[in-house]
Amino acid sequence: MPCNFYESNNNDFILQQGDCLSKLNELQEPINMIFADPPYFLSNNGLTVKNGIVQSVNKGSWDKFTTDDATYNFTYEWLARARSTMADNATIWVSGTHHNIFTLGRILPQLGFKILNVITWEKTNPPPNFSCRFFTHSTEFIIWARKYPKVPHYFDYDLMKQLNGNKQMKDVWRLPAIAQWEKSCGKHPTQKPLALLAQIILASTRKGDLILDPFAGSSTTGIAANILQRRFIGIDKEVPFLELSRCRYEDLQQKDRKEFFKQHLNRLLNKAR
Repeated sequence: MPCNFYESNNNDFILQQGDCLSKLNELQEPINMIFADPPYFLSNNGLTVKNGIVQSVNKGSWDKFTTDDATYNFTYEWLARARSTMADNATIWVSGTHHNIFTLGRILPQLGFKILNVITWEKTNPPPNFSCRFFTHSTEFIIWARKYPKVPHYFDYDLMKQLNGNKQMKDVWRLPAIAQWEKSCGKHPTQKPLALLAQIILASTRKGDLILDPFAGSSTTGIAANILQRRFIGIDKEVPFLELSRCRYEDLQQKDRKEFFKQHLNRLLNKAR
């Protein structure tokens, strides 16, 4: 059994350090749900605006674009290995923008997945477009797919309807980007908001299910999973991000912290329309 970078006392929060292409082959227990936020390959020396300050879009060597063929081959390989870890009735959620979402949408059916939805996450507080030459980018996409076309998946339709004012929830979700209270231990450059992951987890898993994130980053998936009483395995290459993940988990175990996060999540999820 490979040594974990970090594991909680009851093994409900596990971090593994390394390349997901090798680490995915080592997993033994079937996964009930995967959330993956793979590299978008956007680190091209461009500029963006964050908190009113012009900054570089470069995030690290892991986000550098090489060639279309290399990107396709990498995406195909990690999705194929991720699929092999999944229980027969499991689902996968994969996030992206126009830079990578079409590649994902092409490869998933090739591997045998059935695409269920393409969620549009509309950010209520997107960074401005300072070039003034095109529309402001305010959305990301999340493909939701199940492992097999004809094996039923789990979906908590009633809860999603309840969170949406007793109306069927649509595939456009209006949620803010990460808030200050989510950065108590620091911040990952592509960190997703807890409310987004909480809604995904509530929609497609039961308490006690095992959730995998092969590009864990700061482990927002794992933090949401722990708050909602699911189990988590996160994989990442970068030790500083794994340390950030560990810090976030340990902070969450402090007195009253889970209740604090639950209150914020309940407020955000009940406002999402």
